[in-house]
Amino acid sequence: MSHAATPSLTWTYLDGRWHEGNVALFGPRTHAVWLGSVVFDGARAFEGVTPDLALHCERIGHSAIGMGLRAPVAVDTWVSLVHEGLEYFGDRSEVYIRPLYWAEHGGALSVPPDPESTRWCLTLFEAPMPEPGPSSVTLSPFRKPAADTAPTHAKASCLYPNNGRAMVEAAARGFDNCLLRDTEGFVAELGTANIFAVKDGVVSTPAANGTFLAGITRARVMGLLRDRGIEVSERPMRYEEFLAADELFSCGNYGKVLPITRIEERELGYGPVTRRARELYWEFAHAGPA
Repeated sequence: MSHAATPSLTWTYLDGRWHEGNVALFGPRTHAVWLGSVVFDGARAFEGVTPDLALHCERIGHSAIGMGLRAPVAVDTWVSLVHEGLEYFGDRSEVYIRPLYWAEHGGALSVPPDPESTRWCLTLFEAPMPEPGPSSVTLSPFRKPAADTAPTHAKASCLYPNNGRAMVEAAARGFDNCLLRDTEGFVAELGTANIFAVKDGVVSTPAANGTFLAGITRARVMGLLRDRGIEVSERPMRYEEFLAADELFSCGNYGKVLPITRIEERELGYGPVTRRARELYWEFAHAGPA
């Protein structure tokens, strides 16, 4: 029998105290386990900074309400707990920060969550920041759900198996990631992050249309580029535009800004606009409050 790798150094705040390791959260009757009432968010600590931490802690509250849960933890409380928990790690450790809400019990007929049973925890674990390097993408045959078919307005765990199966299919064809389209045929995002294309110096990204999470890091990078006079277009985009791009890069909390160096069989390299976007984000991260 194979076993998963031992989790990296992990600390979780649950029920009023910190616990080391992969602490158990659920029982077999927990609503979140069999009916999916889980929302989370992700922030990052790296190089002694925690960029946009408060925004990530604010967003999980919106996700909870959107899933029919309560959001009892104030943003300031989340932020304070994060900094408390980071004391268990080194000053410059690379840590993933994951607040979580879930329902313990169901409501009427069990299917909807009972908001009064909402529980929460905060987990921090070591996770190295990905370095810019070779990265290939393809077009996935799978689509993103529409806003009227899934809780796309929340960072909900139930949305991720669809992206997971898309990435498994892409990996079987030799690619690192994939672009998923929405039900109208427009590109939405990568399996793990938001996507940007650069053509003739103009940066373009799919318009937020309710089928994917328009990320906090995405918005930050768009603002940083515009502040430096770089044109950023947010609009519906077809796959052909990505095939013809001069540069592609991904943008998300886990890896921040990373180049995509190949789409299908076309090599792109690590272009100057992508490098500038990454530089600007790192400057912002170190200039802002930790």
